[in-house]
Amino acid sequence: MAGKVIAVVQQKGGSGKTTIAVNLAVTFAGRGLSVALLDTDPQGSLGRWFMARRERLGAAGVEFSTSSAWGVSYECEKLRKTADIVIIDTPPKVDADLRPALREADLVLVPVASSHVDLWATEGVLDLARRERKRVTVVLNRARAGTRLGEEVAAAALAMEAGLAEAQLSNRVAFAETLGQGLGVDETGKSAARAEIRALADEVMALF
Repeated sequence: MAGKVIAVVQQKGGSGKTTIAVNLAVTFAGRGLSVALLDTDPQGSLGRWFMARRERLGAAGVEFSTSSAWGVSYECEKLRKTADIVIIDTPPKVDADLRPALREADLVLVPVASSHVDLWATEGVLDLARRERKRVTVVLNRARAGTRLGEEVAAAALAMEAGLAEAQLSNRVAFAETLGQGLGVDETGKSAARAEIRALADEVMALF
């Protein structure tokens, strides 16, 4: 059976796309799934994480490749044959370059930090995904539990006719620290961050 493709998409920079991509990859790999990461963002943060991981561990435990926007279909065709899960990290923009990643995706994850500015930036992404008739799930990132703003952002996401993940990622130092070390929070022992990414991974798998 061909692997499933997850595209992590958001037009606003700093929304947490790479953080979500690498942490889901590490968590899925830890569960015995074969995982491939595909970096289409010229900024290359995902590639830097991968190299840091190889230097630290000797073996990354996940596959990694890069592609231009228009090479996504070709890369996904190859990666689907060998990986259970393919995760695409995309550049922070919404234009024709994003369409190939959306077309290949079985699921589109849209990270939204808990601010209205981030939520407004999501509208273009959701519009493109709707045109491609793709299933979209908004993931609240850097969430602050119990705040009015967080509740408003969550309500607005639902109003945009997108799915909203029950699992939320809080504003935790562990996510930034492990990213710089080439790790995922699921590899750092018991922690609140680990519980959050595991809950998100469970939810994503249930969507397939």
